[in-house]
Amino acid sequence: MLDAHRLMIFRSVAATGSVAAAAASLGYTPSAISQHVAALQRETGLQLLERVGRGVELTPAGRVLATEADGVLERLNALGATVDDLRAGKANRITMNVFATAGTHWMPSVVQTLAAEFPDTRLRLRIEDEVNEIAARRPDLAVAVRQEHSQTTAVAGFSHEDLLVESYVAVVPEDHPFAERELIDMAELEHARWIDNDVRRGACRQAVLDACAGAGFTPRFVVETTDYPSALRFVARGVGVTVLPRLGATELPEGTVSVDVCNPAPRRTIVAYVKDSECRNPVVRRAMQLLRESAAAAIRP
Repeated sequence: MLDAHRLMIFRSVAATGSVAAAAASLGYTPSAISQHVAALQRETGLQLLERVGRGVELTPAGRVLATEADGVLERLNALGATVDDLRAGKANRITMNVFATAGTHWMPSVVQTLAAEFPDTRLRLRIEDEVNEIAARRPDLAVAVRQEHSQTTAVAGFSHEDLLVESYVAVVPEDHPFAERELIDMAELEHARWIDNDVRRGACRQAVLDACAGAGFTPRFVVETTDYPSALRFVARGVGVTVLPRLGATELPEGTVSVDVCNPAPRRTIVAYVKDSECRNPVVRRAMQLLRESAAAAIRP
């Protein structure tokens, strides 16, 4: 088994780019840092660092280990927090994973209510967009997105429930020719200037690309952003249009309007996952009730 302390020191060297910087950050001498890294290399049988000028660079093996170390160390920190809670007599601790839009629009009120009703329970919220992170990180409750035609729903050790099938809208400047419309055919957007809102190519973006392909074209992105608020600001400036789930258009910037799209209409399903061992936990059950209420409110006019 790898020494966690050495792994933490190696991760600091990898993050700072030098032994000296890691030593200053951790309060060690450079010699001690070098000894720990050398011991980790002997322990793994791998060369993890190579000298470049006055600094160091990760070898290919070192990059893999550093990436994996992030998740391991985070889990260890979480375990340490759990131990602290147990020592303090607080055994209740709930971890929730949610995708970004739900984290922005649903979770503040959900967490506020849970904190008020269960003050002795420690709540931890993580923004995670991928379903596969549920199996990897094992939260007590998760809210994730499934594409309309995807069959990959089940996660071992979790029950799941569809909360909402959500449609998409086009967001355009208020002086755009489509701004007064109630409905836009996807094919009508073929020659528009598109603002990409998720260059990470997640499931929500793929639903838009699939709809465009169904209409017979590939969108022409003139700006690539990583999130909905950034994309909407470009729309507000008249740079182009963007297509995103209705929940992402909850708070539109001034100067923009949203219009339903069709033929084909992109869809995504918002799914809640509950760990089997926590299905009777009153905090988790209350959280699910609040999520159902949030989903119901999202489909009301």
